[in-house]
Amino acid sequence: MRSFAAGRRATCDRNGQDPVPGTYRVHTWHVPGTGVRVCIVGCGAVGSLFAANLALLDDVEVWGYDLNREHVDAINRDGLRLSGAGEVHARPRATVDAQEVPSCEFGIVATKAMHTDAAVAATAHAFVEGSVASVQNGIGNEEAIAEHVERVIRGTTFPAGKLLEPGHVQWDVKGDTTFGPFEPRPAPMEQIERLADACTRAGLPTHVVADARGPQWRKLIFNAATNPLGALTRLTHGRVCERPDLRALVTKLVDEGKAVAAAQGIELDADPEDLINHAARKEVAYDHKASMLQDVEARRATEVDFLNGGIVRFGGDHGVPTPANQAVWALVKGLEASWTS
Repeated sequence: MRSFAAGRRATCDRNGQDPVPGTYRVHTWHVPGTGVRVCIVGCGAVGSLFAANLALLDDVEVWGYDLNREHVDAINRDGLRLSGAGEVHARPRATVDAQEVPSCEFGIVATKAMHTDAAVAATAHAFVEGSVASVQNGIGNEEAIAEHVERVIRGTTFPAGKLLEPGHVQWDVKGDTTFGPFEPRPAPMEQIERLADACTRAGLPTHVVADARGPQWRKLIFNAATNPLGALTRLTHGRVCERPDLRALVTKLVDEGKAVAAAQGIELDADPEDLINHAARKEVAYDHKASMLQDVEARRATEVDFLNGGIVRFGGDHGVPTPANQAVWALVKGLEASWTS
């Protein structure tokens, strides 16, 4: 395994001057034989945030695997650009051919939840000796990853954005990431800490906890309570929250999710209501279109089965009624059916 040297390359703006606020951070090379190799499995919006920022580090070699050939070709030709909450221009390597991905110390899976199994099955050869983290929405992703790799990291992340064009992602929201061992097939804590350290040095603050279920369920409840309502009404997060009728429904969905978490003995690391209120602020995510709304606008399948559907299934397993989540799940599935049948 290659040595892991701390540090981040000093970067310059596009005119070769010292970094100043609002300029691009550019990283175009990696020192062979040093640091670690990380593969981002799924380089959509969130995956690209991790790929671009990690590629700024001298001691991290970044690969991106994605089936969007135009996006991959643009990354290899012009680099990967982030704009908005952060301005970054980096040059990770990208491929649509999973067999091109070399052996990696770490994987970060950022696909849609319904694509986890296929994506990890295709890239599993790269992680025979590595550890793989999920930064996806919903529940059940770590279980799918563990079908193919031995060392799994339970992850939750809050940075968000959207793909503007091939090779260019708008960074809408900054936020923290939490990693911890996936209990049935845990990665060693020292490996989790190494990955978290790299992410933090790359500008993506990441925390390591012994039990990552609390942060994961907090985000699950946040997403299940807000994303479907935005998708069904076409409203941004802030506009959903400023309507008293919709905000009351948000609270019903939150309360059901809390009850299901409590029935499993999961202690949330914070109240999802506080996160919902924080995200609704003008300077945070008032104008952010949730990923489910983006999916609906593009007439793609959503992740509702892994959000509200997951809460309903776990609620059924533990005898907790979840009628509001059941109703929202059915409504989104009906909306999907309007363009698939």
